[in-house]
Amino acid sequence: QVQLVESGGGLVQPGGSLRLSCAASGRTFGTYIMGWFRQAPGKEREFVTAINWSGISTYYADSVQGRFTISRDNANNTVYLQMNSLKPEDTAVYYCAATQKRTYLRSHYAYDYWGQGTQVTVSS
Repeated sequence: QVQLVESGGGLVQPGGSLRLSCAASGRTFGTYIMGWFRQAPGKEREFVTAINWSGISTYYADSVQGRFTISRDNANNTVYLQMNSLKPEDTAVYYCAATQKRTYLRSHYAYDYWGQGTQVTVSS
């Protein structure tokens, strides 16, 4: 079992940057595909990005491609989300998630473990 704790959210101006972290418990972190999802008020939870076990393969939603970067540090059981050129429409609660499945990684149904979420607000 994996427990996930996100941090790093906050208020940032449009065009600014934030770096989210997700710390995972357990000795099997390196066997999990890690993902980030977000949910804005009144909207469904949506896929943002995912990274495979080794960190070599990454996947992004079209809306964040080129602005967000996912990375992981298996030695420290942590996954990161670097968010640049933030827009007001990026405002949401961001969730870290983990799965050992290999398909449908853009669907939240594929993920078995979730963090509590961290609020990101992009506003002037």
